[in-house]
Amino acid sequence: MHVPEKISPTGLADYLDTMCKSVFQSGISWRVVESKWPGVREAMQGFEPEIVASLGEPELDELAQDSRMIRHRRKLSAICHNAQRMLDLAAEHGSFEAYLRSHGSFEATVQSIRKEFKYMGDAGTYHFLYTVGEDVPPYDVWCATHERKGR
Repeated sequence: MHVPEKISPTGLADYLDTMCKSVFQSGISWRVVESKWPGVREAMQGFEPEIVASLGEPELDELAQDSRMIRHRRKLSAICHNAQRMLDLAAEHGSFEAYLRSHGSFEATVQSIRKEFKYMGDAGTYHFLYTVGEDVPPYDVWCATHERKGR
């Protein structure tokens, strides 16, 4: 298993960068995503949520042809949606960190993220929360629980 490096997010761009990495890693080798990530980050203008949320169809079409990108058009659209939801939730809760910590439990946080954001399944959400330094259960415990639930 690849253990991602934890970060201490300093703003929404760090959260969006990490979430987008989780989105792209769904169905793709993490090695491929890691190798392309500097170019993806550059093409996505540092994952500034206001910029990403405002991307229209023409810009997404261009990104889908950009060799620096992981060219998955539906995931690119999902990232724009996710950027807007992140902005909305940060405004509603005072910060995105406050949103993440408003649920009372890891499982409730996972359920909320899966509801609010596109292409964020259980594994991607675990990866995201772990990477941004939120409390998560030990991976082996989470995997055992995850398998028992039939997911």
